[in-house]
Amino acid sequence: MSDLVSRRSLLAFLGLAALGSAMPSLLAAPTQAQTVTIRPATGTERRVDRRIARTERRQDRRISRVERRRTRQEGRMERRSVRQEGREIRRETRQGM
Repeated sequence: MSDLVSRRSLLAFLGLAALGSAMPSLLAAPTQAQTVTIRPATGTERRVDRRIARTERRQDRRISRVERRRTRQEGRMERRSVRQEGREIRRETRQGM
């Protein structure tokens, strides 16, 4: 009974093993740290970024609008076919009399 390994203990062991293998790389001090200079975006770059974001938002709106229209159109077509089938059934019953 004590030889059986439960799922919980197996996962705990694997988690500890993963943590143990990741610790040396986390604790190692960088030997040569390089400073990264982040220069601020120029006005033109910001303008281009805004333009790209605006275009993406517009495309998203267009796509969702097309999807909504398609959904409404499919619903209308379905309701129309139900009405037509009902008319045909009523017409057949009247003519069958």
